[in-house]
Amino acid sequence: MSAAELGAAVRSGQTSAEEATGAYLDRIAEVDGQVNAFLHVDRETTLEQARAVDARLAAGEDPGPLAGVPVAHKDVFTTADMPTTAASRILEGWRPPYDATVTARLRGAGMVVLGKTNMDEFAMGSSTENSAYGVTRNPWDLGRIPGGSSGGSSAAVAAFEAPLATGTDTGGSIRQPAAVCGLVGAKPTYGGSSRYGVIAFASSLDTPGPMARTVLDAALMHEAFSGHDPRDSTSVDAPVPPVIEAARRADVEGLRVGVVKELGGEGYQPGVLRRFTEAVELLESLGAKVVEVSCPSFDAALAAYYLIAPSECSSNLARFDAMRYGLRVGDDGTRSAEEVMSLTRAEGFGPEVKRRIILGTYALSSGYYDAYYGSAQQVRTLIKRDFDAAFENVDVLVSPTTPTTAFPLGERTGDPMAMYLADLCTIPANLAGTPALSVPCGLADEDNLPVGLQIMAPALADDRTYRVAAAVEAALTDRRGGPLLAGSAFAV
Repeated sequence: MSAAELGAAVRSGQTSAEEATGAYLDRIAEVDGQVNAFLHVDRETTLEQARAVDARLAAGEDPGPLAGVPVAHKDVFTTADMPTTAASRILEGWRPPYDATVTARLRGAGMVVLGKTNMDEFAMGSSTENSAYGVTRNPWDLGRIPGGSSGGSSAAVAAFEAPLATGTDTGGSIRQPAAVCGLVGAKPTYGGSSRYGVIAFASSLDTPGPMARTVLDAALMHEAFSGHDPRDSTSVDAPVPPVIEAARRADVEGLRVGVVKELGGEGYQPGVLRRFTEAVELLESLGAKVVEVSCPSFDAALAAYYLIAPSECSSNLARFDAMRYGLRVGDDGTRSAEEVMSLTRAEGFGPEVKRRIILGTYALSSGYYDAYYGSAQQVRTLIKRDFDAAFENVDVLVSPTTPTTAFPLGERTGDPMAMYLADLCTIPANLAGTPALSVPCGLADEDNLPVGLQIMAPALADDRTYRVAAAVEAALTDRRGGPLLAGSAFAV
């Protein structure tokens, strides 16, 4: 069942939240030893949540269309009833005293938290190979990456261990894993979903969003946790875009679609480009007006991102000082606070986190700030202007979500630059704060692995991304006589 179907079944009494949750817990026990999607699962606590939802429904309360539907949370969202570690040793075993806004709103909507999913440590990575607790594997091919940094969430949904999962998108960390696992993944407008209770990586970029198997499922969860949050100073005080209505509309007649010239060509896997071209032709056949659009500043997006994001992370991660919570190493009474802090960070942070802290600290240092961080922010402004200019002529922009399909585990771990290129197509939307969504558009000929179509829209026009994605999903489902990516090869 889709999440929408499961929610309807629970509310109608066809099944119960407890029964549905138990089935997913059984699935986790069956397959997660191979996938390693979850870092924490507490069966009894989870079933207690499900029974509480059943009691709410029995009392006549209607929490909404996702009542009784289980959800997996990326281990960067704080949860009061289970650990939150950001997949780092420096937070091993830490139990937050409160729920993140996203966590709390989904609980309020009657969703049942299955557990916390694996991720790149502090969301820094593109493959979920940087976790302190082992790599997560792609259910389509257990020898390949599930994307990152939200790879645990994408693998959990692709392996049918959860119907829905949360992720965070700083440079593509929802859309990229969704694309390589054959899922729908959406990055809302920056500020459209609350960052309160989300362990920060880069505060001007981090955006919570949904991961699902269908466009409607993603829209239902998007609407459930979005909206203004006074506890988040960057939260947008505006109505939530009508994403559910758009997902059900699934119509692109007369819509102007711009193909981004800079996001394609050399360096892209041929099978990815073939599926992307077919998806564009499909949109045109459905009544969309397709034109090519040039966004020249996009060519500098990757370089700008890898100055801005590390700079912000070097500031945010300074709070992990061994003094207040988390890991503490070397505190034997003979060492100074500075020595304990140094020893703790040396042992608690992984190599990729250290690399980005050092890079960011350097970029912010005296004598280099204007040359590096300041220049990167100027490029960010140019990228936003390119988006603004493009959206004067088109309603949405499209591109491949990733240059390649899922690559083999270990292939890029020794080459950070090759790893960073996995987010080449997704980073511009983060720098501009605009919404973007990835929807499956087929399998690459070379390896029979999923390819994603990325749809980008102006700020607070998230509904346009769902409208286009739903049209693609419906058309491909109709043409093939069934869901395009009903499940992963592993799950089947």
